[in-house]
Amino acid sequence: MIDRASLAPLRHTGFRYFLGARFATLLGSAIAPVAVAFAVLDITHSASALGLVLAARTIPLILLVLFGGVLADRIRRDVVLVASNLVCLGTQSLAAVLLLTGTAEVWQLAAIEAVNGAAAAFTFPALQGLIPQLVARSELQQANALSGLVRNVTTIGGGAVAGAVVGFLGSGWGLAFDAATFGIAALLISRVRLVRTRRESPSESTLHDLRVGWREFVSRRWVWVIVAAFSVINAIIAGAVNTLGPLVADETFGRVGWGLLNSAMGVGLVLGALVMLRWRPQRPMVVGMLGMGLTAVEVLLLGLHPSLVLLLTVALVVGIGSDFFGIGWETALQQHVPQDRLSRVASYDALGSLVAMPVGQLLAGPLADAFGVSNVIVGGGVLMAAVILLTLADPSVRGLRRLDETPAAQAEAEAAPAQPPAGPALTVADGIPDAPDQSERTPM
Repeated sequence: MIDRASLAPLRHTGFRYFLGARFATLLGSAIAPVAVAFAVLDITHSASALGLVLAARTIPLILLVLFGGVLADRIRRDVVLVASNLVCLGTQSLAAVLLLTGTAEVWQLAAIEAVNGAAAAFTFPALQGLIPQLVARSELQQANALSGLVRNVTTIGGGAVAGAVVGFLGSGWGLAFDAATFGIAALLISRVRLVRTRRESPSESTLHDLRVGWREFVSRRWVWVIVAAFSVINAIIAGAVNTLGPLVADETFGRVGWGLLNSAMGVGLVLGALVMLRWRPQRPMVVGMLGMGLTAVEVLLLGLHPSLVLLLTVALVVGIGSDFFGIGWETALQQHVPQDRLSRVASYDALGSLVAMPVGQLLAGPLADAFGVSNVIVGGGVLMAAVILLTLADPSVRGLRRLDETPAAQAEAEAAPAQPPAGPALTVADGIPDAPDQSERTPM
């Protein structure tokens, strides 16, 4: 049962506006991945073409996300989010018109996705740094859980709507609905009035800001170890699931079933968020990585035995485990990283998390042609399981503990200097843990 303390972040007006905007845009954008995937397949029926369109979104995100982190630490984060939502309102409207008039071509959809990726590069770091400005430090996990709950509820509804709209009306109407939700989100987030984040050296150059963010990123071994793991995990999901999965669906349980899988995972995500409203695990990354291990099971099942009933059951459990990771990860970053550098650390997280995704998207089609769709998906599931086990074996991941939220502990944590790297710094090549992320295509 949810108690009053679990809902404490809702007493803040700005946080309520944020949740409203989050709900609006995510409801529409739950449809977008399904709509784009089947729009490309309707035009070409080519996994390689779909991989190209998906990569067209990811590459600009990778190239620009570090600058998005600098910008979000320099100016008001609500301004960044309003601008990003307005850009996506325009791009999704254009895509909808092209599809509804029957004039869409693959290169046009790829170009639109590239603009969306550029907008997301500025949005993700701003989002990661926004919640600590809206609620008290002691309310961070509850705020992240409520944000995740809103995201997950929209995943349930959006997944079902996506299957129905795309399956019966077509991809164009799905993207038209998505465009409208961006406009609503821009209006709501414009009501959130934030102050500019205080910076230690406001006159320093962008290069200096990037170096400071990098030092914060590599000084915490558990951060870059997990981001490195997600570079591989997200590449597998992007290629084996998001690119080849729609082909499996078309040949087996259908497009409506593919949308229902998103809904089933959304139900699990809701359950995971409800648990995390009250449960505060002392070792959040151990719990989170164990939860992510369930995703490998789902990938293996998709390749070996794509039964809709079985996949729906597993997707429900995967959703629970994924939210254990996502909420734990966001809270850990917000507790351990100074607020004026949080967006930059989040941008390095996003860069590392996403940098290998175009590889998965672009290689999925050719590998499937050479070795078979099923073999490529199964191979991805095995590799994912191995990466998760190696991550859990790292002492910094196993040893990370949730910070106590007493004033004394907070003061001690904030006063402590960053630790030097416990191992070799990675050349950034890692993964986006929210989940977003790999599934979250929206500014909000």
